Amino acid sequence: MNLPFSRQPLARALLASFALLGAPAGAATAAPLKTEPWQAAEPMRIEAAQLLADDRFWPGADRLATSKRQGLRLLDAAGATLSALPGTFGALDHRASADGLLVATVDVDRQQPVLLALSTRDRSWSDPVYLPRPDFKVDGLCLYRDQGDNAFLFLVGEEGIGEQWLVATAQTPLREPLRVRRLSLPPASEYCQVDDRDELLYVNEEAVGLWAYAAHPEADLVRQPVALVQPFGDIAEALAGVAVVPGAVLALDPAAGALHRYRRDGQRWQAEPALQLGGLAEPEQLSARLSGQGLALSIGDDNGQHRALLDWRPEAPRAAAPLPVLPAQVQTEPVPSLGDAADDPAIWIHPKDPAASRVLGTDKQGGLQVYDLQGRALQDLRVGRLNNVDVRPGFRLGQATVDLAVASHRDHNGLQLFAIDRSSGELSDLGWLPTPLDDIYGLCLFKDAAEAIHAIPNDKSGRFLQYRLDGRSGKVEAELMREFATASQPEGCVADDRNQRLFIGEEDVAVWTLDARGDAPAVLEKVIDAGAEVQADIEGLAFYRGEGGDYLVISSQGNDSFVVLDGQAPYAVRGAFRIGLNAERGIDGVSETDGLEVTSANLGGIWSRGMLVVQDGRKRMPEGRQNYKYLPWSAVAEALKLP
Repeated sequence: MNLPFSRQPLARALLASFALLGAPAGAATAAPLKTEPWQAAEPMRIEAAQLLADDRFWPGADRLATSKRQGLRLLDAAGATLSALPGTFGALDHRASADGLLVATVDVDRQQPVLLALSTRDRSWSDPVYLPRPDFKVDGLCLYRDQGDNAFLFLVGEEGIGEQWLVATAQTPLREPLRVRRLSLPPASEYCQVDDRDELLYVNEEAVGLWAYAAHPEADLVRQPVALVQPFGDIAEALAGVAVVPGAVLALDPAAGALHRYRRDGQRWQAEPALQLGGLAEPEQLSARLSGQGLALSIGDDNGQHRALLDWRPEAPRAAAPLPVLPAQVQTEPVPSLGDAADDPAIWIHPKDPAASRVLGTDKQGGLQVYDLQGRALQDLRVGRLNNVDVRPGFRLGQATVDLAVASHRDHNGLQLFAIDRSSGELSDLGWLPTPLDDIYGLCLFKDAAEAIHAIPNDKSGRFLQYRLDGRSGKVEAELMREFATASQPEGCVADDRNQRLFIGEEDVAVWTLDARGDAPAVLEKVIDAGAEVQADIEGLAFYRGEGGDYLVISSQGNDSFVVLDGQAPYAVRGAFRIGLNAERGIDGVSETDGLEVTSANLGGIWSRGMLVVQDGRKRMPEGRQNYKYLPWSAVAEALKLP
């Protein structure tokens, strides 16, 4: 993909969209950087080379190199071979730790990415694990290790094609790598690197500049310009090889023979003066590592490999302590509708056989799904656009007693009603009731001390209505008990029936609580502001009623986390966590969660302390229609040290 630099006018024309960068055009050039040739002790035609940032797995190991003839080599500082693996290999990346070395490369003959692992224990190479041959030529690849010690591989191909794969856990390659997502990347890209700490994927666009993407598998595919060619940035001609070190990224301009450096400053990148690489012939390959004297560099050009020492050590801001990442244990079959469809779950507890309990999940493009505890779809009730759903047991309907599910129906701006058979768990449609809301949105149920069930829907305007439901006539009727409002858009709400409290989420502002009784004054008291701990949007709310304590669970959509508070005043924050992927079960992580529900009921097995069900806003591994994920409450309690 090395297009002649003079034949890319279209790419240059596109730069006009990005003129407002922090780096000035034509930034000052510092003194030339001194380089010296480097070669392996045994002559070899090197395709790619990388300095090792960690040699604990093999003290004295200095770098990796690949060759189409001499395979993969692990070399010491003098270029002597410590370990070799035959093959025809090209592009290269690695992750090293005390436990071993994980290498990703391309088998040139097979045109397939391959994973290799070197064990610390016996210094032997694992059997190669090949990714399926992609339908595009892989020009570049790079590894990324997340906070859960999962390793991902990014593939960069021609014409802006890319993919992300889950390839290893704890340095051990998966027997069958899992594709996470397809990526739309810039055209004329060949080099990439990932900053694991900041979870950023850097990709070059040869005649345009350098881009940063969010690397996390649950992140949106969005990009930021790091550096652009003149006159919109400080790059003179083009951009090729990339290297990352804590707090900074480095990149090569092959045509100008220059090394560029960018310190990361919050959400922006600040350019340092470029360094001239005199005497090198179009340098394109770059790797870097911290040393006691600054940065050690390895640079590859048309004539071979070179090394340099740069007296520069960027300061990396201290990273915030990571939240616990708990792997999802079950995922449901997807909702039928495409796009943003799944929204809010509810949990129905079977009165005699807890293992036969059900999870209800709305498909806001068309109806309600019913799942078992293994995530299998049991019913698909196509009644219209349902947004939020809730369940309460013991509703008198004529001469029968049923359990009741109610959902907010956006087609009718009404309440959609379902009866749940207490023996089979099967849902039946009871029709819908109108409301005067203009744009019905969220909903929750409350059962008062007299065993009456109340439905509490809200409108996007902030308006709440509270209805007492009565089915003694054989037909469900609703009596309006009270009305109240928040100043801006709400959605999530949940009732603590035992203490007769209602919790509501005002998406960009706060979580509030008030007396849940229909005849009580609606006085809102603040529980927690939107801010550092709960980041807007505040979405789903759920209430855990346990023997050791009661807890309010909040979907903090702004940072894809779940925050747990004490269920009674002063509502102390107990901690937060994220729901991550489960490589063993092939389940992706959770992000962009709208609704959630929790129960403390003993449902057997891993659900003995209850379960948390959350909507997953982005289905990955592979991409698909949205679904719901299940997590044992015991995992939450252990992670947050809850009684």
